[in-house]
Amino acid sequence: MKETNFQPLILSDLHLSRRLERTEASANAEFVEARAKFFPDSGACWMEAAGAYAMFDGVGSPLTQTFGLGVFEPVTDEVLDRLEAFFRERGSAIFHEISPMADPSLLLLLCERGYRPIELTSVMFRSIKDVGSLPSQLNDQLKVRLVGKEDEDDHELWARTAAKGWSTEGDFGDMILELSRLTVKKGTVPAFLAELQGQAIATGALSICNGVALLAGASTVPEGRKQGAQLALLAARLRHAKEQGCDLAMMCALPGSASQRNAERQGFRIAYTRIKWQLSNFT
Repeated sequence: MKETNFQPLILSDLHLSRRLERTEASANAEFVEARAKFFPDSGACWMEAAGAYAMFDGVGSPLTQTFGLGVFEPVTDEVLDRLEAFFRERGSAIFHEISPMADPSLLLLLCERGYRPIELTSVMFRSIKDVGSLPSQLNDQLKVRLVGKEDEDDHELWARTAAKGWSTEGDFGDMILELSRLTVKKGTVPAFLAELQGQAIATGALSICNGVALLAGASTVPEGRKQGAQLALLAARLRHAKEQGCDLAMMCALPGSASQRNAERQGFRIAYTRIKWQLSNFT
């Protein structure tokens, strides 16, 4: 009998959403725990309610919100009361990232309580069983390596490279540098660095939860773009994830963005578009 490389079709359903949402929530909870460890006065902490993770990483942090609300069990007024109290007690506005696979009753409940949609995110995934088909190198002068877990100079190099890559995206360079330093400092996230002729030009990282690898930390310095760095970093991270026993990779991007298009070119599919909700009458 002729052998085939047939792979079962992965459906965009509630089961997949639970895996993806839990992976991102777990990665962010790890980050919050690292913040609390290295900066005890920050008040960083997280809690679980109805299967969702609610985290506080400081007022204004992009991590200060919930993930997975409504996909693990139906949400009641009492659950939202607890979550809203968690954020109010810490002086934070209240945000929830909601999968379209969440229990339909949640949308009506959010509207009744004064929430409004403010942001969309494409949640994407791909199998990594066929990761060998990805090209790993388009530039002979480009090298990708893992950042040393105990090498503080390497940590700082990775953080500054990541922050520099975001420097053209708005006036939040200090925040990105702080987040990047903490990402690599906590030591549980494999961080990858791309170097062109010995000069660091791009970064990437990943977090792993229950066989799903979340790809994040992608950044390329302006003068290092269009050199194939992100493709090389993607291939290196996917191969690392496969070695760790993962079967899926995920990443998030703004709908229609260059990041989304690049991911789709490398085999990622859009699982669903997630909506971020904010309580508009926050006091």
